[in-house]
Amino acid sequence: MTLTVGVLALQGAFIEHIQLLERASKQDSTSQWEFIEVRTPQELARCDGLVLPGGESTTMSLVAARSNLLEPLRDFVKVHRKPAWGTCAGLILLAESANRTKKGGQELIGGLDVRVNRNHFGRQAESFQAQLDLPFLGEKAEPFPVVFIRAPIVECILPHQEGIQAGEDERDDTVVAPSRQAKDAAAEAATAEHVEVLATLSGPASRIATQGRDINPDEETGDVVAVRQGNVFGTSFHPELTGDARIHAWWLQQVQAAVDQRNKLQL
Repeated sequence: MTLTVGVLALQGAFIEHIQLLERASKQDSTSQWEFIEVRTPQELARCDGLVLPGGESTTMSLVAARSNLLEPLRDFVKVHRKPAWGTCAGLILLAESANRTKKGGQELIGGLDVRVNRNHFGRQAESFQAQLDLPFLGEKAEPFPVVFIRAPIVECILPHQEGIQAGEDERDDTVVAPSRQAKDAAAEAATAEHVEVLATLSGPASRIATQGRDINPDEETGDVVAVRQGNVFGTSFHPELTGDARIHAWWLQQVQAAVDQRNKLQL
């Protein structure tokens, strides 16, 4: 069986994701993979998993709405509960709540019970990189080169609740994702009530990030920069810009496991 992974190709670093996905797939001799650019509902419907790349989240949401793709994206993530991974702007789109945003200027897909702080690290000129330990890659894994470009952070993990995050909707300059319900038993199995923190950027590192230089985040628990909740995975940083395919390889394993679980429940 060939598994199809799409990369949302409305704007941003989608080509770089496809290149690293192709490299990562060569490490897996047990599965056949196809990687496609997604711009239409028909292309999205072919996918077993989806990557939402870095770029401009507001632009992505506007183009998705104009392409009649926004609602299918919400169904993909929150109704069918297929695996989705968002990097930087993609993380913003997958959050249930995003602040520093004027209502009407940004629409969200949702799926992660978090509030993100958009552009937490400042302007483009204040971008930076670091070496970060990512335990989910394995206990003996070498530090991963993380790249932050106008990056968001997860500033709050929200309580899981059915329906819209009503309390978030009352906050100033904050938008929330619309509510959707899982479709069937397979989708319910991919739903998790709790957000798992997978990586943090240390306090000292985050404070000097605006100096735009390499840093060594080796102390303290600081900004949350990688999370997972059931079928949804999000990173503040850009693995696609590093040339390191380890996170992509790990995520393909998650897609394979999700497809296997779905097939088992549908038998």
